Amino acid sequence: MLFVWIALWAVALILLLADPRSAINRRLSAVALCGGAGALAATLSETFIPYIHENRPHAGLENTLYSVQAAASLTSYYGLPYFFLLFALAYRPVRLQGALRWSIPLLMLLPVAYCLAFTPPYNEVRPISHSLVVWWAVPYFLLAAVIVLFKKTGYRSLSHTHWTICLAVLPTVLMSMVMSYVLPSLGMLRMWRYNVWFVGIGVAVFLIGLFTYGFLGMRLLVDRRRLDSTLRAVTSGTAILHHAIKNDVGKMRLFTEKMKSYAESTNQPELVEDLGVVQAASSHIQEMISRVHRRTEDLEIRPQDVNLDELVRETIKPLVPRLGKVQLELDLADGWSCRVDPAQTSEALGNVVSNALEAMNGRGVLVVALKEGKRELTLEVRDSGPGMSRAQAVRALEPFYTTKGGMGGFGLGLPYAYHVVRKHGGALHLRSKAGEGTSVYMVFPKKRVQAVKASAASSLSSSSSVSRSIREFREEG
Repeated sequence: MLFVWIALWAVALILLLADPRSAINRRLSAVALCGGAGALAATLSETFIPYIHENRPHAGLENTLYSVQAAASLTSYYGLPYFFLLFALAYRPVRLQGALRWSIPLLMLLPVAYCLAFTPPYNEVRPISHSLVVWWAVPYFLLAAVIVLFKKTGYRSLSHTHWTICLAVLPTVLMSMVMSYVLPSLGMLRMWRYNVWFVGIGVAVFLIGLFTYGFLGMRLLVDRRRLDSTLRAVTSGTAILHHAIKNDVGKMRLFTEKMKSYAESTNQPELVEDLGVVQAASSHIQEMISRVHRRTEDLEIRPQDVNLDELVRETIKPLVPRLGKVQLELDLADGWSCRVDPAQTSEALGNVVSNALEAMNGRGVLVVALKEGKRELTLEVRDSGPGMSRAQAVRALEPFYTTKGGMGGFGLGLPYAYHVVRKHGGALHLRSKAGEGTSVYMVFPKKRVQAVKASAASSLSSSSSVSRSIREFREEG
């Protein structure tokens, strides 16, 4: 049980450090803490207290440790089903208004309070009244498991994370329900000993999922911080480089103009031509570094009230002539007014769509969708191109990384889009597999962009335009 205690409390600490502001992380951390508390009680009962009693007898210390054991055991038995249900309600959020937000968690505590007040006190043989507790704890466990299992992930880039959570959490908790609640209520005591195997498997899945797909945003958090720091470094570097090259190119222009005037006055046409080449090269260098600098400079977001589906259509229009034999499909949720920077958002979306068109090389299907969730609006760009390998997909958001080889491009399109979405308080996710195309998701939290749904009438009017969008784009193109 020492392993279970240490492992579960380590998982709880990792969850809290990953994102202490997340209700999901806090509540799942509480689940791990409660599970670890049970293991602590068992460790005290079977290891620490007997050792002290046999080798260094001390009645006061033994009584204190016994009190800690009792508190840890009751915390585990009563806290595990309660916090697991709270976790499920946060993981698949239900909008509660007013007093319901705090009254429901309080009502859920009533069975715990009743058991603490009216059942026999803790003892090592029967820590709780299993035959009574099982009637409310098991429904808590099963309801929470159903809520977690049937959560909709919203977009496919998070499906791996969801199933990692299901595999790491649900089997471990449900087997704990059977071993610690159901079987003891039937007279089979101390079955919790077998929980160590299921906890070990759950922790292993947690660690594998953490380093492979991420777990409750932890890998995403690490990647986001890495990308943010990389972008800051690139921003500083390109700013310094842009300034230095701009000054040096100015000096080159000044002196080449003098040399050119002298060459012309002395009738040296070959020197004039050579100086013209130097001037053109210096101008090209400055233009290239200026383009890089514009893509990497710290963005200043100037939000305006924008109809998001209209902004998508306006962004797509100039790209229609490049479609070729690519089939464009629009699936836009209409009527959402948001406060975003229209220029930066349009530029970011245009970069993503351009990447998709280049990847498909004139053939395939391009889907541009605006989907509404409970808490976010998601812009999805999905292509049927060659896709990327796992190694390429991992590096796709790194500045200057490109899979285009000698086809041009700085590898700044996706990093720029990521930068824009992050400035709006959102996130950019990428899902790609070799041979199956690529999907990019630009996620805007409704609260941060002050998203407001238009009236039903205006929504109906704009929705009628969706069916005409592709035809109009091609005609105008």
